Amino acid sequence: MIKHVTSVDQSDRKVPYNLRQSGSTPVQMLISTRVRKSPYWHLSMKAGCWRATVYNRIYHPRGYVKPEDGGAMVEYDAIKNHVTMWNVAVERQIQVKGPDAEAFTDYVITRDATKISPMRARYVILCNQYGGVLNDPILLRISKDEFWFSLSDSDIGLYLQGVNHDNRFDVTIDEIDVSPVQIQGPKSLALMKDLIGDQVDLDNIPFYGLAAAKVGGRDCIISQSGFSGEAGYEIYLRDSTLYADDMWNAVLEAGKKHNLMVIAPAHHRRIQAGILSWGQDMDNQHNPFQCNLGYQVSLSGKGEWNKTADYVGKNVLEKMRDELRAGNKPYQLQLVGLSLGGKPIEEYAPDFWLISEDGKDPCGFITSPWYHPEQGRNIAMGYVPFDGSLSKNGFPIGKVGTKYKVHLPDQYSDTPGVPVDAEVVSIPFTESFNANTREVSGANE
Repeated sequence: MIKHVTSVDQSDRKVPYNLRQSGSTPVQMLISTRVRKSPYWHLSMKAGCWRATVYNRIYHPRGYVKPEDGGAMVEYDAIKNHVTMWNVAVERQIQVKGPDAEAFTDYVITRDATKISPMRARYVILCNQYGGVLNDPILLRISKDEFWFSLSDSDIGLYLQGVNHDNRFDVTIDEIDVSPVQIQGPKSLALMKDLIGDQVDLDNIPFYGLAAAKVGGRDCIISQSGFSGEAGYEIYLRDSTLYADDMWNAVLEAGKKHNLMVIAPAHHRRIQAGILSWGQDMDNQHNPFQCNLGYQVSLSGKGEWNKTADYVGKNVLEKMRDELRAGNKPYQLQLVGLSLGGKPIEEYAPDFWLISEDGKDPCGFITSPWYHPEQGRNIAMGYVPFDGSLSKNGFPIGKVGTKYKVHLPDQYSDTPGVPVDAEVVSIPFTESFNANTREVSGANE
């Protein structure tokens, strides 16, 4: 019998603690007032949205091209060859503002917030006292005393308020009326130049650089960033409940000559880039080292990673770091890249498909699978037994070339009921337009 545990130690964890049955649920899903529409929801519907999920208790568009018309792979072609716009208003913005904004932010993230300059953004993680990853937002530093946490799927806003329940830090913490869209794809720069003109020197804005601009006559923050691995930008619209139409329609107009398509978040492309999705590739049951985020825990000891100040989870994470350096294995499973057989996976996986060494007993699980058209193979990220291997820069990795079996649903198996062959490969599967810190640091090599 498989024992499910909920500690970050995960010494007995072979399958996800929230493993569930695959397939559709034969009931009508009731959506109440607990779930809200974003300011862009009606615009997504007008653009052809036909399915959605719930993310941060907001409707989240997850498909515009229907299966009979080519489905997600048509959207993939758009982001690979043209330019796309995504409704990602579900990335709720939690503002931390006040004299102690820097000190508070520094306390809740693992990297050094004091080294983040105003009008710059960073990919960050927040951990709990056990070292589990609570969230991996984009952190925007708007000014000396103002930060925005652009959240992945969780209630980190409430967590942040809880951390400051005793008012130890002189800050206000609350959600603000700012909603982002993403502009992603090789033609994104050309579109953005047509959209905002000479308001911003887009040729010289750095990766994760921020700039103020008007779009459709409305105040926005522009960031050169995104969730795809392609060239791209994010537009954070202020007062979005009032001005969503103005900004959105301005993008549509500027995008006409660039073959702009409104699509769902391009998970096929983010998987290729090795970009993690919180709640899918990691959660509070995973520590940063086992999901290729060890560079976020001062493992390199340089710049923003040379952090001496206290932060939530510091003692546990530094102990784990020291154990890895000593050749020990403080956890059981490691996130790796996998190349696997089977029929092309061109849809979202409804479950965590199991991995085994012998085709029988599970030893791990797939988190994010998809078909890679250019490479002609299925790829995936998933957790397999950690053998203690470290990269040339000291980061924990899986051993490339290790063989496994993946238990795919019958619709993707070459032979129903027979697991397909899989092999550990390097991440990313496709290099990013802007190499992120994980890639530059050699965390997967």
